Amino acid sequence: MGSGIAQVAATAGCSVKLYDTNQAALDKSKTALAKVMSRLVEKGKIDENEKSRIENSISYVDSLKDLSDADLTIEAIIENAEIKQKVFAELESYQSDDAIIASNTSSLSIASLAASLKKPERFIGIHFFNPAPLMPLVEIIPAIQTSEEVKNKVVQIIKDWKKVGVLTKDTPGFIVNRVARPFYGEALRIYEEGIADFATIDWAMKEIGGFRMGPFELMDFIGNDVNYTVTETVFTSFYFDPRYKPAFTQKRFAEAGYLGRKSGRGYYNYAENTTNPEPKKDPKIGQEIFERILVMLINEAADALFLNIASAKDIDLAMTKGVNYPKGLLAWANEKSIDWCVEEMDALYDEYREDRYRCSPLLRKMRREGRNFSL
Repeated sequence: MGSGIAQVAATAGCSVKLYDTNQAALDKSKTALAKVMSRLVEKGKIDENEKSRIENSISYVDSLKDLSDADLTIEAIIENAEIKQKVFAELESYQSDDAIIASNTSSLSIASLAASLKKPERFIGIHFFNPAPLMPLVEIIPAIQTSEEVKNKVVQIIKDWKKVGVLTKDTPGFIVNRVARPFYGEALRIYEEGIADFATIDWAMKEIGGFRMGPFELMDFIGNDVNYTVTETVFTSFYFDPRYKPAFTQKRFAEAGYLGRKSGRGYYNYAENTTNPEPKKDPKIGQEIFERILVMLINEAADALFLNIASAKDIDLAMTKGVNYPKGLLAWANEKSIDWCVEEMDALYDEYREDRYRCSPLLRKMRREGRNFSL
């Protein structure tokens, strides 16, 4: 991720230093960047002069002291708050008072990380999506300590880097990792209830819903261990709200080492000459699967808006630009109708009597007032 962010910044005309304590990691990054640049030249995306300019804009350093002249430093190391805080405290001691320090964390509290600094007002979250050079979305997360000046500077920087920046509150999962939880969680629940198998659920979401990947394909791509950890983190951070409850199926797959593509086996088997089960293409069941997952996603997006996590526009931008959803969820709600959203959520709650299926108060209010989402 750090290499990808460095490429984005260098492409935008910045002078970049890429830091790592491991020289082998720096060498690997340099080699990987050269391959990427050569591929872009082959495809006609850039010429040799641009390739040289980008590569020469990045230097590789193995001491935090070498970052003393940085205007903006973005951390992209292991998701461990204690380790990050130690790095930030040391980094700050070398930098000027007006230098901005940021974290690319996808799940940790920005306020907690900012508290490790003597000047926490200089700190902010800047969350890129992988691979950073290709994915347009960047979540910008001011902590409660972040100054307005730093927030505005970062918004402009991300715009100058030709990325789609969305502002979000410092809450667990920010926008994308919060709102997307039902895509995985409800799919796992449908499987655990015996309604459909992995292939059928994926087929329903792709063929009927228009998603690029089904939830089980996507979990295998991300890694079951990684996806499960994010779900568990969000669940714990929201004081064990049942809407984010992890699934035992995913936990067991992760424990078994069925991590997905990277281990050769997940919900699907990726070994050579292996034939995976075909989906049962029943249009009625497929429509029910798609609509159940969709309404849960819409409900989560509506609740994020209700709690002022982000604007309606930024929530829909985040889901289309960050995880390639075919439509913004709030726009989808307007299309399906707010009446439909409330009725579907109430039907799920009536069947299960679980708080997991509680309808967002915002959807109820909008139905009462006859309103749609303003986008």
